[in-house]
Amino acid sequence: MDAVSRRTVLRSATVVAGAAAFGGLWARAAPPVLAAADPHRDVAADARMRWRRLPENWQEGPFLANGYLGAQVYAGTAPQVLKVMLSHTQVQDQRIQWEAGIGLSRLPIGYLTLTFAGAITAVDWTLDLYNAELGGTITTTRGSVAFSAVVHNDLGVLLFSLTPGAGEAGAAWAFQPLESATTRTVRKPPEYVANPAPEIGDGYCAQPMLAGGGYTTAWRERAIGSRRLLAATVAYSFPGTTHTAAALDAVRKALAANPDALLARHRRWWNDYHRRSFVSVPDKQVQRFYWIQLYKIAAATRADGPVVSEWGPWFPEVGNSWTAVWWNLNVQVTYPIVNSSNHPELDAVTETFRRDHANLEVSVPPAFRDGDTYALSHPGDWRLRPGGTRSVGVPGTTSKTDQTGNLLWGLHNVWLAYRHHMDRRVLRDVLYPTLAKALNFYRHFLFTGPDGFLHLPLTRSPEYADAADCTYDLSLIRWAARTLADSARILCLDEPRVPMWREIAAKLVPYHEDPANGVLIGDGVPLAASHRHFSHLLWLYPLREKVWDRADDRDVMTRTFRHWSADQTAWHGYSYAAASSMSSVMDAPEEALRYLKFFLDRNVVADTELTANTMYREGSNFAIESPITAAQSVVDMLLQGSGGVLKVFPAVSATWRDASIAGLRAEGAFLVDASRRDGATEFVRVRSEAGEPLVLQHGVTGDVDVRDEHGRRLPWRPAGPGRIAIGLRRGGTAVVTPRGTRPDQAPRDVPALGPAPAWGLPG
Repeated sequence: MDAVSRRTVLRSATVVAGAAAFGGLWARAAPPVLAAADPHRDVAADARMRWRRLPENWQEGPFLANGYLGAQVYAGTAPQVLKVMLSHTQVQDQRIQWEAGIGLSRLPIGYLTLTFAGAITAVDWTLDLYNAELGGTITTTRGSVAFSAVVHNDLGVLLFSLTPGAGEAGAAWAFQPLESATTRTVRKPPEYVANPAPEIGDGYCAQPMLAGGGYTTAWRERAIGSRRLLAATVAYSFPGTTHTAAALDAVRKALAANPDALLARHRRWWNDYHRRSFVSVPDKQVQRFYWIQLYKIAAATRADGPVVSEWGPWFPEVGNSWTAVWWNLNVQVTYPIVNSSNHPELDAVTETFRRDHANLEVSVPPAFRDGDTYALSHPGDWRLRPGGTRSVGVPGTTSKTDQTGNLLWGLHNVWLAYRHHMDRRVLRDVLYPTLAKALNFYRHFLFTGPDGFLHLPLTRSPEYADAADCTYDLSLIRWAARTLADSARILCLDEPRVPMWREIAAKLVPYHEDPANGVLIGDGVPLAASHRHFSHLLWLYPLREKVWDRADDRDVMTRTFRHWSADQTAWHGYSYAAASSMSSVMDAPEEALRYLKFFLDRNVVADTELTANTMYREGSNFAIESPITAAQSVVDMLLQGSGGVLKVFPAVSATWRDASIAGLRAEGAFLVDASRRDGATEFVRVRSEAGEPLVLQHGVTGDVDVRDEHGRRLPWRPAGPGRIAIGLRRGGTAVVTPRGTRPDQAPRDVPALGPAPAWGLPG
């Protein structure tokens, strides 16, 4: 067979070879028999990413991870070399004398190389989201290799199976360590030096750190006949030095286990993950993007692991300066999707505040550390430590920063977690005590003006300007005071601070406004230039302080949003995601879709880019939050649950005549399934986990039937145009349909509007 025809055959066999190389082909087993219809599997399969060209870097390549160990696959520096970049979310320096971006910086680790006999001429790869498995073929001038790779969900070990063809039996693995030093240059002290050189052994590379502890990369191969299985991992320890033993033990155990059993365990977790919720829309570019982000967030974070840094688990190889955790927007916009998509197992934010809240005192300026005050500076490490002498600064002085609101906004994520699950333990043990201390920071600076209102001295609106009565801070203070008072009531606490919190909420100065352009940045500070950060709009979204149904709120929401969105020249990816979600809550579905599509169509250019593999760069920096927050924008079109009203299909474009959702989670601990067919809602099913009051904007035209899961009629009452109130007990279900109909309630992949290319490098 000549080279051309051999490559053609290999391309046609990609999915079979890739899926079999690690599991079935390794054990010479037949492929599993799949169920005839499984919409979760089928929609996730449709979203799989494809590569028909060799990716050149992290912005193009496939990515694997389990919340800790990450791997990216792309071209090496020579034509015959494939690179597998390794990273790990826990591997950071521990030189706490310097600020976190330097002294507690995430550290580069290194990469595996797979060197072939011939130069790589073609690839045919598929990243299977449903199984979190990369597979396919690599064709060279000397032959070909079929492969499959996973970062095993439970073991945290990269398993990379090879089945070399004739001419490439000698393909060889090696490891190249990277310098153990921060890649950040901003405020880097002149006395900074890299960690010592690594210690190379047989199948391992140990990297000691000057602060103690260290990390080790270990790798081993096992062969049966012509088939080979590589196991590789990274282990980290501080202050102890157990990392080398742990890494070697992990790869030894992985290779000693049955590969088919390992793969089955890995697939089981990921299959169960993807089945927890469901979204299908007719624009398949949007649908595929959404499912890729669900895969990405699960690969990037787990509740018991580090909160995401800008890299997530993946190392950007060229000069990235964002080496730690950013809390001035980045974390806050990344995590809401874990609530709405029904994945509490990914909520590292709540667990981080539960575990490490005591470290928040370090971000308070020393003069205000009274044992009852918290703040959160950035950058920080995943244990909430700012490093060095960094703090959020003192409002009204030259040390002020734009970080005063970081902690309150971060705790709003915890509030969302509580509201979506109604777990009072989260409210009592995590949110309530930490939020009270966070609000105490602002209480040091609030003062009563001649107008009788409480005012705030000069702070800084993130990424824009200094201002007294800064809208960003005021919106967070108002939310915190109201939330604390409400929380004390919910928890039935005899709390003496409630009158004080209520007074703050009642007397806090209203936002400063302009009659034409809405809410200002702060007192006397208008929005006079394009602003990528929506800091002065936090009250609109995500705090949802104003309600679109009220005419007065609608007016100020409209004026402020229109002025902000009139100049988009400085906008970045998350700006368009926020604009889409804001449009959704303001009943503007076509605008919501337009903003989302502008981002997904890769129109955000200049020095920013949504990349071919749905990653996102700003300059050379890797910024994980923009694509993931855009997934929440999709949910906001399909389901909203704030303000005491559960809205189904509230902002669906008229071009989306069909849509199907299942298992989406809304505030009040409601799980929602619904279907839209031919432009009309055909059913809504709501299951209540907490027995919270339910006012449902169902979207069904005309008279409705309301029944329980057994088909028995449920009592209900009108609650406004298109809305009904249903008394559901804990565990109860209500199904709303057009009168006299009994539609199929199974989730479905809705018909496509037209063709859409796969993400990756499909052509």
